[in-house]
Amino acid sequence: MQYGFSKITDYTFEQAIEKVTEELKKEGFGILSTIDFKDTFKKKIDVDYKNYTVLGACFPRLAHSALQVEDEVGLLLPCNVAIYEKEGKTVISIFNPMILTILVDKPGIKSVAEEVNSKLEKVLNAI
Repeated sequence: MQYGFSKITDYTFEQAIEKVTEELKKEGFGILSTIDFKDTFKKKIDVDYKNYTVLGACFPRLAHSALQVEDEVGLLLPCNVAIYEKEGKTVISIFNPMILTILVDKPGIKSVAEEVNSKLEKVLNAI
């Protein structure tokens, strides 16, 4: 099983972040965290790196449902969306929530993962 789904776009890096954020909001997700690896690597280890940002997306109702099934599923939340530049294009990669069904073998996780997966597929298709 793939651990993520990707799409190569013609958006600029900044446009991609805006578009992904907009489409996530349309599906009910909020952004809990933004990790800018380029900035972090420069500040912490003085390494120049390409534009690479990870958005931590959360759908609160579904996160709550998953945590009701298994407390430790919080280690796998939020759903990460990586946006980075590669060979003059901008790549958008979204975590495959169906991975949860492999790692957490408990009733109730599959239905949550399927709903999140459906919403994230809509996001990627809209980009």
